[in-house]
Amino acid sequence: MEIRRRSVRHLISLLLFLFYSETACHPSGKRPCKMQAFRIWDVNQKTFYMRNNQLVAGYLQESNTKLQEKIDVVPIEPDALFLGLHGRKLCLACVKSGDEIRFQLEAVNITDLSKNKEENKRFTFIRSNSGPTTSFESAACPGWFLCTAPEADRPVSLTNKPKESFMVTKFYLQEDQ
Repeated sequence: MEIRRRSVRHLISLLLFLFYSETACHPSGKRPCKMQAFRIWDVNQKTFYMRNNQLVAGYLQESNTKLQEKIDVVPIEPDALFLGLHGRKLCLACVKSGDEIRFQLEAVNITDLSKNKEENKRFTFIRSNSGPTTSFESAACPGWFLCTAPEADRPVSLTNKPKESFMVTKFYLQEDQ
């Protein structure tokens, strides 16, 4: 009888803890924002920067390194995350329109996104690590990966052929200090 009482008390304590944690961390129903900023570059050493309102990857020289875009990362599950441009209200998205799948930046505050909304799935990327590199697969369009072109100063995009040599899908991340 004592064991059963202890088990029930333990279960009630656990449920109260979980309920409290959930309401304390998510008072408005939104997930907590554990955003971190990262420097990002592809395996060919091209960094991200904005040109004509488009995210591109290229080689920035000393005087232009201030143009480098940092990426805000908000984890929503162990390997799923939202990606946004640091200090801007722009999020990376994978959008399907008919048979076409394309990468775009959307004017959304990354901290306003919620992992529970189906409409926010286009902002969700699955992170896969392979040694020191990382790849980002779209959750909305499985099999499509964030990529850069082998040439410099080309737009960041998506590819469904990650193993092909004509697109670069492996990136290095370094937490911004």
